[in-house]
Amino acid sequence: MHARADAADTAPESSTLWPDDIFATLQRFDVRQVPYVPDAGHSKLIQRVQGSSTMRGIPLTTEEEGVALLAGAWTGGQRGVLLMQSSGVGNCINMLSLIPILRYPFLTLVTMRGEWGEFNPWQVPMGSTTQGVFELSGVKVLRASNAAEVPAVLEAAAAQAYNALTPTAVLLSQRLIGAKVFTK
Repeated sequence: MHARADAADTAPESSTLWPDDIFATLQRFDVRQVPYVPDAGHSKLIQRVQGSSTMRGIPLTTEEEGVALLAGAWTGGQRGVLLMQSSGVGNCINMLSLIPILRYPFLTLVTMRGEWGEFNPWQVPMGSTTQGVFELSGVKVLRASNAAEVPAVLEAAAAQAYNALTPTAVLLSQRLIGAKVFTK
């Protein structure tokens, strides 16, 4: 049997405006294409993208499609960002080899699972290895653990990805995204 944690444990972070901060930064960096696999952690950001006249949200059937889509976006003269959950990172391992070969800017925002009081055992293996998988694939990893860190972390990540062509992933902690915490 599981008991839901007190709302106070997750409410402060989940009620902040960090998705709006992300949206504003992506606008400043002229991001036009935003491929994503639907994810509750990214839902507010996805809604902002879908309502934008300058960005195009592109739903994917699997995350690795987004890696290739960003290569095509760059070839066509546009910047993009891939939104996914940590469980989808494993799907991208082979596709990440495109980045150094084609030398295009790659930025991904990853909502983390399998860390902070995770209740779903299927989320733990990939969640606990996400950072290592990215680093072994040549992707620089930055992490935002609280809402106050999001603007600066994303600004640095976007500058690295788009200006220095350094493939970069921003890991958004499970506590930040307001994932429900369950205990026995």
